[in-house]
Amino acid sequence: MPEMTFDVRWPDGRVQRCYSPSLVMHDYLTSGSDYTVADFVDRSATALHEASERVRAKFGFACTSAASTTEHILAAATEFPGDATIRVVGMHPGLETTS
Repeated sequence: MPEMTFDVRWPDGRVQRCYSPSLVMHDYLTSGSDYTVADFVDRSATALHEASERVRAKFGFACTSAASTTEHILAAATEFPGDATIRVVGMHPGLETTS
């Protein structure tokens, strides 16, 4: 199961590296895009839950790292108003494109 990281720039300029056990994050977030904090929290929590369930389906247990990433995102988000803007500055690996 491919895993990935994604980097988020919070409204105070701090960059947080986040982990996902699945590339499903690409279905919910786009590198270089801005989201409100509230929207980002919703999207990332949904995607990380889905990623954890993919781990459960394959290995028989949920991914504690996905749960930890969700907790770190939720903790960081409490520092900002829901309508503040964050940016997804990178996603690794990125999506392959065909020419």
